[in-house]
Amino acid sequence: MRELPKDCLDVLIVGAGISGIGAAATLRKTLPHKRIAVLESRAQLGGTWDLFRYPGIRSDSDMYTLSFRDRPWRSERSIIDGPTILGYLRETAEQTGVASLIHYGIEVRAAHWSSAERCWTVLVHDREAGSDHELRCRFLHLCAGYYSYTEGHRPQFDGEESFSGQIVHPQFWPENLDYAGRRVVVIGSGATAVTLVPAMAERAQHVVMLQRSPSYIASQPAKDPLARLLEPWMPASLAYWFVRWKCILGSVFLYALAKRKPRPFRRRVIELAAAELPPGYDVKTHFAPDYNPWDQRLCAVPDGDLFKSIRDGSVSVVTDHIERFVPEGIRLRSGQTLQADVIVTATGLKVQPMGGIRLQVDGRDVTLSDTMVYRGAMFSGVPNMIHTFGYTNASWTLRADLIATYLCRLLRYMDRHGHAYAVAPRDPTVGEQAFIDFNSGYVLRALSQFPKQGDRFPWRIHQNYLRDLIITRYSRIADGTLKFFGAAT
Repeated sequence: MRELPKDCLDVLIVGAGISGIGAAATLRKTLPHKRIAVLESRAQLGGTWDLFRYPGIRSDSDMYTLSFRDRPWRSERSIIDGPTILGYLRETAEQTGVASLIHYGIEVRAAHWSSAERCWTVLVHDREAGSDHELRCRFLHLCAGYYSYTEGHRPQFDGEESFSGQIVHPQFWPENLDYAGRRVVVIGSGATAVTLVPAMAERAQHVVMLQRSPSYIASQPAKDPLARLLEPWMPASLAYWFVRWKCILGSVFLYALAKRKPRPFRRRVIELAAAELPPGYDVKTHFAPDYNPWDQRLCAVPDGDLFKSIRDGSVSVVTDHIERFVPEGIRLRSGQTLQADVIVTATGLKVQPMGGIRLQVDGRDVTLSDTMVYRGAMFSGVPNMIHTFGYTNASWTLRADLIATYLCRLLRYMDRHGHAYAVAPRDPTVGEQAFIDFNSGYVLRALSQFPKQGDRFPWRIHQNYLRDLIITRYSRIADGTLKFFGAAT
């Protein structure tokens, strides 16, 4: 096992998932003289893409934007499986030198900032050795994601103990689960459910997707049409940039259209779903949500695989409420009983902001919900700390790349002007808004744990990559809001 650093680091990155690997690679390329390390609580890198092992696990964003800007995606296949994404992350870590910076099995439990010492003291636990350690760093970059890796959202249903089959949560998928030729009920209608259902249908006797309410679901080509068109005519690197920007501009346009014209956008998404379903199918009940598009994330299904499974009869969708589990399956409020040998509770994530790390600034506990987010990256009153939280309406990596770029610009500015630390004081004139303008269940359950956002820049989070790109690259670091203190030592 690699020895933990004893000297004070310039940047300590927490998390070796897609955000942490991208941040470390950007730092190594842009500021190669900086002393950095990456801490990962698990035994392998990859975060989400190593944790989830359920059938069909894949991206729900295109790989031209989920991949790193400096590590272009070369395949024409746009929607890909989790193991391939994990392989891409491992290859990126090796080729950029990030792999040599990662310390595995190190859980960060707390971080204390001292203005007098101008650094963070980070309390960590070595899971393998069972020992505790202190690390010191000038800048802390949290890339630990937004949900608990040890606990999913798992509501308890009446009568579960009476069910004679097996109950599985996708976050903790058993390696030896054999569902071939068996009846499966998947509870849920989000991204995990729409991924699992057609994948399990390939081997199961029959799969039911049981949803309390429907989600917007749209078919997306697994292979990008523009990538296929350009491949014979231009170098792969040039084709990548054309396709990447097509995907970016397309997502920005469609999101803006959905927000400005929700009714016609809603109608069109439902019409497209109906066109993929059998004639006479009850689209209104099963594929017409009662909320506007992008109030929750729109679920993409590659090449309409879910719709195909419904058409061939291997999948059914049931929209109803669960009354209780019974020995043979699930009894619904309508009185219907769904027969099941395996029940999959695709009921969501348990949100855990900042990986559950306890923060203190000069001896005072930081309550995250009392802070306001600055430029979508820093928290008011917390010096020298960046937190990565991706887009809800586009690829996570797009914002993660921008936040890493902003960190490099900030560090370079502080070095040039001899500043030891930077902090964004809370502005009492800025109105409060919810951190995320999103009403998915996992967000609403945890919204009180998040910081606030403001009603204007630089406290406002815009779900718009083009706007953020310009602001991140070209706006002034010393914008009058961010305050700088102390001389660098």
